Amino acid sequence: MAYRWKNKIEVDEAVVVVMNSLDKGPDLSPWLVRTITAAIDDSDPALGTYFFEEINRHAPGAVRFFVTEE
Repeated sequence: MAYRWKNKIEVDEAVVVVMNSLDKGPDLSPWLVRTITAAIDDSDPALGTYFFEEINRHAPGAVRFFVTEE
């Protein structure tokens, strides 16, 4: 079962994890990227939008890990 966000607080916590991970180095672990990508895909679309708004605000360098080119 995939990880799903239930509210904005859970999204905020994910953003903090991303920020802390980037403080340790330029890349995110594949596990973290897969987990957050699954949350984006499986959660309410409004929470996915909120995640991208917050990532753009607090860790814009991380956007590249979560945007897929189609």
